[in-house]
Amino acid sequence: MTVLAKYQRLEAEGVWRADADAQRRDVIVSIGDATLTLTDLNEVALTHWSLPAIRRRNSGTRPAVYAPGDDAVETLEIADTAMIDAVEEVLRAVRRQGRHPGRLRAMIYGGIAVACLAIGVLWLPGALSRYASNIIPQATRADIGNRLAADIERLTGAQCQDPGGRAALDRLTRRLFGAEPVTVAVLPSALETTQHLPGGTLLVSHKLVEDYESVDVLAGFLLAENLRRVRMDPFERLLGDAGPAAAFRLLTTGNLLDETLRHHAETLIIAPPAPLPDTDLVVQFTRAEIKPDPFVAAVDLPDTTAAALTAASATIPSAPLLTDGEWIALQQICET
Repeated sequence: MTVLAKYQRLEAEGVWRADADAQRRDVIVSIGDATLTLTDLNEVALTHWSLPAIRRRNSGTRPAVYAPGDDAVETLEIADTAMIDAVEEVLRAVRRQGRHPGRLRAMIYGGIAVACLAIGVLWLPGALSRYASNIIPQATRADIGNRLAADIERLTGAQCQDPGGRAALDRLTRRLFGAEPVTVAVLPSALETTQHLPGGTLLVSHKLVEDYESVDVLAGFLLAENLRRVRMDPFERLLGDAGPAAAFRLLTTGNLLDETLRHHAETLIIAPPAPLPDTDLVVQFTRAEIKPDPFVAAVDLPDTTAAALTAASATIPSAPLLTDGEWIALQQICET
């Protein structure tokens, strides 16, 4: 939508209140593809409001007061004239689009409804999750992935970002995955080992960086987690966890409730790593040219997996993943 593109780089200060009894907080307000994003002054996301649902509480009066829905308890106060005008214009455009859907959109949604009824996927949660995952646009997947990442950081704290450690982590990521669209984030608490999110983000516990003498152990965890990401679409996993009602809501509205994402974030943090086929894991170490021995020694693997990796080790060439200085810098990534 042209009007959205016009304002996507616009930011302004605002005052947010989570509910009537909460303390007022200074926030930064920015407009995204489908949401209004509120972050604190340290650029940590606090909440996302769906643009079509936003309502103004004091029409014609400034500073403007907005809420994320008719019955919402949250409020946002904006005094910046440019941002108020932008929000109003975007809301008008979004609502016009909602009242007058194009023929193509009507055909798509009609086809989705007919297909759902025809094949009975409402009674087959797994099929419905796979169907929704396959047809949701990339922009929607990216937006939901960003919202889920923000919920994860509310549970764990913001990802570690020491510049030297971040540079070493980026080099390790390139060494392991080359041109694959993979991003690695080290989290300072809560997560025990690794997880992955829609959009290609691998989450790593700070323990894997700080508690081992060799970067090869961390590399093994990353290879294993990326294999899980490839084997099971994380977006399909999200919809499977959320249930058929959430998948159907996504199909019909293009959105998921904040409560759904918060629940999934809590599930991911405590979920144990899924088991992997021995042969697939061996292929990952062989392709990356990384000796699996440090990983096998550090992790409580099934006997068959440990044996397969140990047997393959002799045929795998290897080279240092990072210099000693880079590994030390990476181990200090959470110290700022």
